[in-house]
Amino acid sequence: MKLDRITVNPQICMGQPTIRDTRFTVAFILKLLASGMDIPAIINAYPELEKEDIQQSLMYGAWLAAEQTRPIPWEAQGS
Repeated sequence: MKLDRITVNPQICMGQPTIRDTRFTVAFILKLLASGMDIPAIINAYPELEKEDIQQSLMYGAWLAAEQTRPIPWEAQGS
């Protein structure tokens, strides 16, 4: 799995995984996608990003989901 666009730097965004040492976190990209934005809309809104940045964010998120089990927060359970 190639993740050369995902960087972790303690000096940027408190060490959260970001895109190419920018302040765009992987979590931010995933939240945009989850909200219904598609890749062209994200690139249009944030021209600093490239399609490969978004694809690698998805790959990174999928890798994390496969490697760790975490409980779903109470609010997300719909109760």
